[in-house]
Amino acid sequence: IFHKTMGNFKGHALPGSFFLLFGLWWSVKYPLKYACRKNKNACYLGSRAGFQRLEFVEGIIKAVFALIGMVAEQFVPDGPHLKLYNYEEKHWDHLMNWQHATMYLFYGISGLVDIVAHGTNALPVAMDRMMLSLAVFIEGFLFCYHLHGRAMLDVHVHQLLLFAIFGAAVCIFLEVFFRGSIVLEMLRTSLCILQGSWFWQIGFVLYPPNGSPEWNQTDHTNMMFLTMCYCWHYAFAFLILAVNYTIVILAVLLCTEEVPCLFGSRSKSH
Repeated sequence: IFHKTMGNFKGHALPGSFFLLFGLWWSVKYPLKYACRKNKNACYLGSRAGFQRLEFVEGIIKAVFALIGMVAEQFVPDGPHLKLYNYEEKHWDHLMNWQHATMYLFYGISGLVDIVAHGTNALPVAMDRMMLSLAVFIEGFLFCYHLHGRAMLDVHVHQLLLFAIFGAAVCIFLEVFFRGSIVLEMLRTSLCILQGSWFWQIGFVLYPPNGSPEWNQTDHTNMMFLTMCYCWHYAFAFLILAVNYTIVILAVLLCTEEVPCLFGSRSKSH
């Protein structure tokens, strides 16, 4: 009964996939933007207007993903179907689904702000980062009160998730004032990939699919292993960043014939 009412594997795999897709996209986008800014000859690879259009499209994708998430949380077979209170049994109905839908709602609003800020002059551009920071904070805020009465291991894996969530919220908030900082952008990207992979890990731990052995929810050694595993997930995120960053930078330098600048000199135009 606990597993049926408190969530399922797909409920964690869906947001995990969203975060992974955005993290992987950002791990290519921001190195490319940085390389184009540093190598003026590479402007044809991505002008300022081109990257602004990418932000606009990204907002659309974010809003669509959020809508898919909200619909999925509400209309799965055992979902609330937009019913918040069960008047027959006199209790709140499927609040876990409602919390997840609320999380998606704020990401959807963030996507809409991206669309308006980058598609019109109605909003300051910095509002996109401000709203994204708020959406990530709301996600963490909801998860803080998502764990009452849960098993020890369940609480632990969600608490580990909170480090990535609030870390990303602070990082994105700083981007409001230090926009274009490649360090903040890459840190945010790493935390996004970490969130995505850890959502999948939570799904495998709490709701093992296809008859996989169940985890002992009260075994302290499982907590120790998963804490170590969390560090591995972050190392994996940084590995992805390093590989994609290297590939993108080298590709831009090769296209502009400026590979020698890696070694302290720049090629001269003939």
